Amino acid sequence: MTSLSPIPHFMPPAVPRHVAIVMDGNGRWARRRHLPRLVGHKQGVEALRRAVKSCIDRGVSVLTVFAFSSENWNRPATEVAGLLDLLAFVLGHEVAELSNAGVRLHFPGDRSGLSPRVVQGLVAAEAGTAHNQRLVLNVCFNYGGRWDIAQAARRLVAEGREITEESLGKYTALAHVGDPDLLIRTGGEMRISNFLLWQSAYTELVFSPCLWPDFDGAELDRALGAFAERERRFGQTGEQVKPCAGQRYA
Repeated sequence: MTSLSPIPHFMPPAVPRHVAIVMDGNGRWARRRHLPRLVGHKQGVEALRRAVKSCIDRGVSVLTVFAFSSENWNRPATEVAGLLDLLAFVLGHEVAELSNAGVRLHFPGDRSGLSPRVVQGLVAAEAGTAHNQRLVLNVCFNYGGRWDIAQAARRLVAEGREITEESLGKYTALAHVGDPDLLIRTGGEMRISNFLLWQSAYTELVFSPCLWPDFDGAELDRALGAFAERERRFGQTGEQVKPCAGQRYA
């Protein structure tokens, strides 16, 4: 098992504060090895542990991953059941080590479709790691970008508040961390698949052919290197933003 103790060794010229990842390719990884899909998902958990350590090492403050989408309920029942069991296993066996590494856990997503046992595990994991400050890890489970926007709007309406960009943003599921600077999708697909639709308006996108179970520090470094070469203008001209080139993005 990969140790989560931070050993800083790499610092690109511009480290994104918030990295988001669509962890794609578990099923294909397993299929290429003539293994059940669930084996690929289990290897994906190990890849996530490596990603957490790599982000800590490199000075990333927030890591947000897409673990289970609102649409994943449409997968075969055996695979869905296996993913829920895998979540329960992770909650029971990984939270203590993550907490020792200074990781604060959040589980953005719709909990209405989850069992009381799973919900209790999510709540306990969030409460037990709330004091940590080294890395915020958002594990989006039963999450969808459209769901996120809709639930934020419903909450504003229920409170009789005006719906504006500012107010809606404060009610989204990731309002506690701000928008991602970099979004990585593994597996070779070039879409974001209903992930962080509101939050990714100005996020830099990197698409990697690497299947998620094979993702490691070297793959993260390639994505960070691509990010460091981008010029983030946010509607301004290149001349306006050049004086800020090379700064650590916040």
